Amino acid sequence: MPERPILIAIDGPAGAGKSAAAREVAVRLGLPYLDTGAMYRAVALLACRAGLGPELDEAGRTAVIELARHLEVSFSGDPRAQRVAVNRRDATDELRTPEVSQMASVVSAIPEVRREMVPRQRELAARAGGIVEGRDIGTVVFPDATLKVFLTAAPEVRAKRRFDELARRGVTARWEDVLAEQYERDRRDSTRQDSPLRPAEGAVVVDTTRLSLADVVAAVVALVPRTP
Repeated sequence: MPERPILIAIDGPAGAGKSAAAREVAVRLGLPYLDTGAMYRAVALLACRAGLGPELDEAGRTAVIELARHLEVSFSGDPRAQRVAVNRRDATDELRTPEVSQMASVVSAIPEVRREMVPRQRELAARAGGIVEGRDIGTVVFPDATLKVFLTAAPEVRAKRRFDELARRGVTARWEDVLAEQYERDRRDSTRQDSPLRPAEGAVVVDTTRLSLADVVAAVVALVPRTP
């Protein structure tokens, strides 16, 4: 029987360092990398382009679900410089704007959207394995992953990382707004009806509050089971 490919699920709240750590772990281990959050951001981007805002009525929810059903999203490039195409157009930079980030937290709480995305995530990662990061990878998408890791950090630290990221990209934002958005995203992610954010059974929780990226990567790599 062929061996199952290694699949590492990295979950956690926004700003815990999932994306940066997952990319570096993928490079270190020579494995594919899949950012499932980018798929929800892609739906959010299309919703924003359609003029939809965070306060969705029933018609808005229906429109978002239709956008998710007809979404085409693809990934290219190495983990450290991965590009994301949305409906065959590069949208990598657009996916990280504050507007899309806020909308992504809203659309990802819609059960029909999650049910549309999960099979696609499974299909993308199941064949070759790899490092898969998101909010429900260990709990819902791949509960039998080789390794499940839950990264977390203090809300203020996560908000500061987001604030600094926006500054590096030349996006002007008020600290108070970034922090408030962080708390609101945490609330939505942890209380949503479908796939609420929480550590998966058997997941190793790593608090990144006082850890550098190199420290986090080393901690995750050290947890990976060694094949004989």
